[in-house]
Amino acid sequence: MAEKIADIEAEIESEFEMLGEWMDKYEHLIDLGKSLPLIDEAHKVDENLIKGCQSRVWLHADANNSTVKYTADSDAVITKGIIALMIRVLNNQPAEEIVKADLGFIDRIGLREHLSPTRSNGLVSMIKQMKYYALALQAKHS
Repeated sequence: MAEKIADIEAEIESEFEMLGEWMDKYEHLIDLGKSLPLIDEAHKVDENLIKGCQSRVWLHADANNSTVKYTADSDAVITKGIIALMIRVLNNQPAEEIVKADLGFIDRIGLREHLSPTRSNGLVSMIKQMKYYALALQAKHS
């Protein structure tokens, strides 16, 4: 059984609390981006680009029984870290849980307030797309 979304959010909150300055937190995000499992080149197509992101972000979702498996990539290091963070929270979770997740950790770690308005809009677009995929997969399997 996969870890619950709330537990993963709490882990991330603890990690970010231990990092003092926002420069350290950005470094952590960049490191998370480096550990992102790479999306298959075949999925780096226009229909997998997240609309509303300033940089290019590809997101692909697959149903794995009742859970959703995400892969992604971005051409910008901070953005890649942000999508890696979102995948860490939502990957291999039941579609139903993804759709109703409130993802409050984003504000609790101060991420949204430390992003430029365009990156913040991109984050909203990433979340929307991840939830949209989960909703579509949920509908397909119900």
